[in-house]
Formats: sequence, structure tokens, C-alpha cells
Amino acid sequence: MSYRWAVATHPGNVRAENEDSVHPTSSGAGPGPVVMMVADGMGGAVGGEVASRIAVETASASDADIAERILEANRAILGHVDEHPTLRGMGTTMTVFELTEQDHLARFAHVGDSRAYLLREGELTQLTEDHTVVNMYVRSGTLSPDEAAHHPQRSLLTRVVGLEEDLDVDTGNLTLEPGDRVLLCSDGVNAMIDDESIASALAAPTAEEAAWLLVERANAAGGHDNITALVIDTVE
Repeated sequence: MSYRWAVATHPGNVRAENEDSVHPTSSGAGPGPVVMMVADGMGGAVGGEVASRIAVETASASDADIAERILEANRAILGHVDEHPTLRGMGTTMTVFELTEQDHLARFAHVGDSRAYLLREGELTQLTEDHTVVNMYVRSGTLSPDEAAHHPQRSLLTRVVGLEEDLDVDTGNLTLEPGDRVLLCSDGVNAMIDDESIASALAAPTAEEAAWLLVERANAAGGHDNITALVIDTVE
């Protein structure tokens, strides 16, 4: 299986700095194995950028499995905070996607509320689960998904890379098919536009067009956060 991917990232309309980090940093193509990731930093303009950058640099340089890459990123951030106490409290979300060389198998690992989506034959599926307070409310039946989308605590995370030594990492597998399109994104995308708008943007002719259309739509909807979209196409 071969892949084509496109990267689009933008600070949005409100924030002066972009605290998102992404790997790869540019569009490309090639066979597997390929590891890709998106991280959305938190902890202030400096701390958030530092946390997401350390996480992506550490995870992308590792040869471990993808869950262990996130755990290595967690330890790297904690170590950096020990050396720079003024950055205490910084952390990041992280979603990692591994495209294997054989069997059309993809693996993913995830912490936080950055997301992975699959678009297959026009149907959009969210592959990751948000680690947020409102998602806990939705799962318990306290809130509906529509109520959660507008809840004041919708961005309050329950799990973050870089805050604690003990970190649970969600993992999953996916068998890809030719024609599948995968999206990794920071919440600056899905907090601004709904799934219907995401799906129609992902229906664009190329991954490059889809990635930048997502950025354009998120900014048009307000651009209240940093925006990062990594779009991956599977080809024969």
C-alpha cells in the first residue's frame, strides 16, 4: 500500500502563536511504514508550543511502537519541566497514526482531544475518543452530543501528555482500503465546524485541497484556536 499526504496548519484568527505541532511537516507520498502525528499544546503561548514540539520530536524519532512513542514523549516533557520549572503545567494532546507496509493495516494511539477520522465511500467515522469532561458526560448520558458541542467545559481535558508520570494511552487498529482518506486534526478543526462540513471538505479532489479547505472553513467559522489538518490518502 502506498500513501499520499498533505499538511495544513494555521494559528487561526485569535491566537498570535501556533501551539500545534505536526509530523511530517510537509506534504509527500510514499509506501509504508510511515508514522504521522498531530499534537496540540497547552500551557500558554510558550509552554504549549514547547510541549507539542517536544512530544512530536520525541515520538517521531523513536523506533518503539506507537503507544510507547507517546509514553516516551510524556517522559521527555516531564524531564524538560524538571529542568525548566517555569514551564510546569504545560502539556499536549497527541494522536499518532502508523501506516504499515503490509496487510493494509494502520495502527493509532491517542491522548487528549485531537482526533483521527476515516472517510470511506463518503461516510465519516471518528476513530478516536475525546478525553474531555464533556465526553464523560455524554458517555454517562448526562449530556447529548449537541449539548456537549456548546458546553463551556467542552475543551477541559481529562488526559494530557506531559502532566503525570502515569498515562493511559488509547490504541486501535484499522484495515485500510484503496480510496480511504484519513484525517488527523487538532480541535481547532472540529470545534469550529461540524462533521458534515468536515466530510464535505474531505471529499475534495486531492488531500492538499482537503487539508487547506478544512483550515479555510475553520477560520471562516471564527478560527478561535490553532488549526492543523493532516490528510492521508491510501492508494494501490
